[in-house]
Parts: sequence; C-alpha cells; structure tokens
Amino acid sequence: MSEVPGRRPARVVVVDDQTVVREGIVMLLGLLPGVDVVGAAGDGEEAVRVVAELAPDVVLMDLRMPRCDGVEATRRIRSEHPGTQVVVLTTYADDESLFPALHAGARGYLTKDAGGDEIVRAVHSVLSGDAGLAPSIQRRLLEWLSESESEPRPTGPPEPPDGLTIRETEVLVLIAEGLTNHQIASRLRVSTATVKTHINNLFAKTGLKDRAQAVRYAYGKGLVRPPGR
Repeated sequence: MSEVPGRRPARVVVVDDQTVVREGIVMLLGLLPGVDVVGAAGDGEEAVRVVAELAPDVVLMDLRMPRCDGVEATRRIRSEHPGTQVVVLTTYADDESLFPALHAGARGYLTKDAGGDEIVRAVHSVLSGDAGLAPSIQRRLLEWLSESESEPRPTGPPEPPDGLTIRETEVLVLIAEGLTNHQIASRLRVSTATVKTHINNLFAKTGLKDRAQAVRYAYGKGLVRPPGR
C-alpha cells in the first residue's frame, strides 16, 4: 500500500487487553505507510486516558476488556474527544457486539483476521468521513436493512419482559445503548444510586450477571433495534 503524497500519517492508538495481540498490531502497523502508532492501552479506562493525553486521529478498539469495555470506552471518547474517530478491531462479528459499538459512535468495524492494508484503509476511510467496515460487516448491515424493511413496525413500546417494571426496562434499554450509570441517571433525571438499584433489581429478575449479558438480553427480547446507519 503506497502512501498518498501530501497526506500525513494518521496518528493511531491501539487498544487491546491481550498484550501479545496489542504488541502484534503495533508491530504490524509500524511496518506500513500511512499510519503512526503513537500509543497503546490495555483496557477502556486506559484508552480514555491515553486519548486525552495524545489526541490521536483514530483509536483501534477491542471490545471485550476488563474494567471498561470497548463500547463504553468508545462512547466516552466520542463524547469527550469528538476529534478522535474509533475503529473497532475485534474477534466478534455478532449483532450483540456490532450494533452497540455503532450506537456508541464507532465509524469502523473490523475483525482480527483483517490484514494490515485493510486496517490502514479503514483508518483513512473514517478520517475522510466514510465508514471503515469489513466486507462481512457491510453485508450484515445490508441484510439487516432488508430484514427491517420487511418487518412490521411496532405500534407501541415493547411489553416489559420477565416481570420488569417500565422503569427497569428503560434502564435496560439505555444499558444496551452503551450508556454508563451516570449517563442513565442524567437521562432519566434520577440519582446514580437509584439507577444502581434498578440495575440490581432487573439483574435479579432476569438472572443476568453483567452488562454484556444485559445487551444480548435486550436485543434478544426486541427491546432495542439495531441502528439503520
């Protein structure tokens, strides 16, 4: 892949909780023109901090990480540092991973079988205002658009499942959209402690263990629909 004359390399931060994977991506990108890896992070909390310090053009973001996962980190980065774009680079291409990441503001989505040239193209695509999507992800979005056009539109809000209250269902939907407890509290105009109580109650009623399971549950129950864009 040749570098475009007059275009400076994109400043990139790599985020992955697996050290060998993270270092491998950094090493791979270091061999390619068009990108300059300026930093790396091992989880979402560190990613947000590194972005605040280095102001990179693009973050290559893993999704399933400890402390702060890639969806929440993406939402925080796009909210707090809108000049930085996010391209997801993950093992997972299922709907429960894809759509929350796009909801959170990711402009690109690649799986880890992507080659170096494909990663660089995605980086420059999102910097140009385009989407940096793997072909398989593009096909899934087209399939979803086709499916959604043929499905009848819901006539009202979904019925709360498994004995959840309306408020608990609202909290669940906001979790599925990638909001933090603080953001949910602000949206619903309640305290963070109240949000935590609702989460504990809905987890107890549904048998859910964490927010990742809550996202899958919300999509599975039809409480959240994937984005059309």
